[in-house]
Amino acid sequence: MGWRNIISFCPTPNFRNMFQVNPNEVELGCQHTIKSHGGQVARHHKHDWLILILLVVIDIILNIIHPFYRFVGQDMMTDLKYPMKDNTVPVWAVPLYAVLLPIAIFVLYYLRRRDVYDLHHSILGLLFAVLITGVLTDSIKNAVGRPRPDFFWRCFPDGIDKYDRWGDVVCHGKSSDIKEGHKSFPSGHTSWSFAGLGFLALYLSGKIKCFDRRGHVAKLCIIFLPILAACLVGISRVDDYWHHWQDVFAGGLLGLTVATFCYLQFFPPPYHTEGWGPYAYFRAVEEARPNSAPVQPRNGISMQGMNEQSLAVNTNVADQDLDTSFDAMESGRR
Repeated sequence: MGWRNIISFCPTPNFRNMFQVNPNEVELGCQHTIKSHGGQVARHHKHDWLILILLVVIDIILNIIHPFYRFVGQDMMTDLKYPMKDNTVPVWAVPLYAVLLPIAIFVLYYLRRRDVYDLHHSILGLLFAVLITGVLTDSIKNAVGRPRPDFFWRCFPDGIDKYDRWGDVVCHGKSSDIKEGHKSFPSGHTSWSFAGLGFLALYLSGKIKCFDRRGHVAKLCIIFLPILAACLVGISRVDDYWHHWQDVFAGGLLGLTVATFCYLQFFPPPYHTEGWGPYAYFRAVEEARPNSAPVQPRNGISMQGMNEQSLAVNTNVADQDLDTSFDAMESGRR
């Protein structure tokens, strides 16, 4: 299979061979456009969109409140004296590559396929993945309150440390730096990256039939690109001394797990024979097929009733033959 067939989303003969779908269903899928079915799909999932708004509000509140200020003693400062550095990947860039980039790919696929079910459910699933991940990540951050590797310089920007009678730190740095200094576990950059890019990897693996058992290993390169990008973001968090390696590992695991759950709510597994389309599309195709009504003969008796009557007659004949055979055996003729 050539690269043109792998990356092509256009419903041409190559498209049909690649995705292994019925040509009639491809044409039917292209009739599910935003204009014809968009409003219906949105109304059907209006409660899901309301939940998304609620998740946004919860995540904003979690970022406003203060985290748990964990006890930090003088002997703990050995691993918390790394220098303060700027983010290699700024915070504003995370929604660009973890949310907007996948949505742009979803839109490109829609322009080729004209399937509003795929467009709507992919966007809805992606937003659920990143927002659920964000709420879980920020909730755990606030509850754990683990100091960042550069906590010493956040707490004591002049390098002069001070502790109370219990041995806990008495910080005199900026309140915003101290607040962020207690949000190390898990990594938010990493969890969001794996949630958004992990969802994209699952989406692409289903679209290009990555697990169709034909041995096209080159397809894996496309799937590994989003995962590699998420991994590099996680590594940058350790290199910038904003997170410990455990924070990055937990964030990546959390984001990828949530992305998998959200993806499977709307799409079959990528290794499934119908993994290239959402569940809603196949339901729409099934509902659009004409129902085969039973043939009605002229006397008003259905074919089903005639078949049942014929079966009963054949059963009676078989029983009579069996009784005759038993009588012959008892009389000694056989």
